Amino acid sequence: MADKETEQIKKLNQTVHSKDTRERDQAYNEYVKQVTPTHNLIFHMVKAFFTGGIICCIGQFILNTCENYGLDKDTSGGWCSMLLILLSVILTGFNIYPSIANWGGAGALVPITGFANGVAAPAIEFQKEGQVFGIGCKIFTIAGPVILYGIVSSWVLGLIYWIFW
Repeated sequence: MADKETEQIKKLNQTVHSKDTRERDQAYNEYVKQVTPTHNLIFHMVKAFFTGGIICCIGQFILNTCENYGLDKDTSGGWCSMLLILLSVILTGFNIYPSIANWGGAGALVPITGFANGVAAPAIEFQKEGQVFGIGCKIFTIAGPVILYGIVSSWVLGLIYWIFW
């Protein structure tokens, strides 16, 4: 396989130096087609579906367990959110959650666990720079825009609602 790539690169280099742009462009397009990775959309969607589904099943298990211990629905939901966030931060700290997110794609990044990972990862990465300049400044690097635009859009929509209704 390496010989084939080397041969194509040599062919590409030869055609780059030639004056025939059509041949050069064709060789370049063939090379790009060969080195460009192909993605199977259906396979990625299935992996995201199962990853998000497993996270949701864990959340449902926590909800059911809390309700079985006599907690009401709202309190169970609070415990479920807190435990999922805690689990996500612990897995991020042990560098396991990034592997899950890399495999599961959007299935791991969309739920509350993905948001917790987005907050915890920069804090862990920059902790060596200190409490204020490391963790304090970098903790909302990824999640900050989400929080900002969420607050601003809810304020704007609330204002529109207040004016027209």
